[in-house]
Amino acid sequence: MPLQRLARHLGHRAWFVKLGKAIVPFDRAMAKLTGGRVVALGVVPSLILTTTGRKSGLARSQPLAYVPDGDDIILIGSNWGGPNHPAWSGNLIANPAAKVNVKGREKSVTARLLTGAERDEAWRLAVQVWPPYATYEKRCAPRVIRVFRLTTG
Repeated sequence: MPLQRLARHLGHRAWFVKLGKAIVPFDRAMAKLTGGRVVALGVVPSLILTTTGRKSGLARSQPLAYVPDGDDIILIGSNWGGPNHPAWSGNLIANPAAKVNVKGREKSVTARLLTGAERDEAWRLAVQVWPPYATYEKRCAPRVIRVFRLTTG
C-alpha cells in the first residue's frame, strides 16, 4: 500500500511526530464515528485501548498502533519518542485488565510488561511493522520504551 510505505518512510522525521500528535483528536473522533473500524487511517495496524486511569479510576481510551503476534497484541509505549512514558502504559502497569477495539470488535485483554529476551523479540517484531520505533528509541534515551503483550481472557 503506497500510503503505508510513505508513512513508514516519513515516520522518522520530527515534523511527522508533530503531525501525528496533532491528528490524535481527529483519530479519536474517526474511531468513535466508525465504531473502531477506522483508526490511524489504516496506515498501520491500529486499535483503541481502554484502560482504567490509575489516579482517576475512570475509563481512558487511546488510539494506538499495535503489532499482531498470533492471538496476542504487542503494544509499544514509544510516546512518539518523547521523554516520558505515555499515560496509558502506567495505567496498564497499575491495572493490567483492559479492553481493545480492533476493527470494530471489542474484547477484554490482560497486559503484561515485557522484559529481557521476550521484550527484545517483541521489539524486533514491532520495528519490522513500524520502523520509526527505532528512531523514537534513540530520541527518548535514556528512557527505555515499555513493551506490553496483551492476551485475551
